[in-house]
Amino acid sequence: MSKLEEVKALTEKGKQKEIAAAVQAALDEGSSATQVLDTMIDAMGVVGDKFKKSEIFVPEMLMAAHTMKKGVEVLQPLLVGEASTSLGTCVIGTVTGDLHDIGKNLVSLMIESAGFKVVDLGVDVPAEKFIEAIKSNDDCKIAALSCLLTTTMPALSASVKGLIDAGLKDKVKIIVGGAPITADYANEIGADGYAEDAASAADLAKSIIA
Repeated sequence: MSKLEEVKALTEKGKQKEIAAAVQAALDEGSSATQVLDTMIDAMGVVGDKFKKSEIFVPEMLMAAHTMKKGVEVLQPLLVGEASTSLGTCVIGTVTGDLHDIGKNLVSLMIESAGFKVVDLGVDVPAEKFIEAIKSNDDCKIAALSCLLTTTMPALSASVKGLIDAGLKDKVKIIVGGAPITADYANEIGADGYAEDAASAADLAKSIIA
């Protein structure tokens, strides 16, 4: 097994304690930082597919995502300045009045694992804060808005309207998700896309900017 294959296997299995050494070994063997990163992104694609097929569940996906995060920490100094390593920035947050963050955090990890830089605004985020974050990140491609309560669905709608009214529809793609949200509701409020889970959100983020 090559060192890159080992990195891929460890990422898929969520071996957090072993990944840093494996990443360094792959670099020592001659692989570029970009190659190692792409290998981990591929591994997370496999993890996402398994999750969608219910072959693995949230704990395993979280472990794999955290493993990739530890691997990326080793690569970070080498990736600075390599614009090609990022698909752009994704601003993410849970809308005003909603304090749920577990689903949002998982989506954040998966989108980051897909190759985006993620700016996580946290929970209870007003539309103004989304707008400010998008405007202050020149390479922002995605705005991901999370809503976990039926009572905060109006806030999601208002936030999407706020981004559109601010003239940001041409700059970013707006994607939404959360327990009470449906594809029909996403269309109704003017979002560009809807994802039902974290793995689907990562796939959507990649496809929607293509």
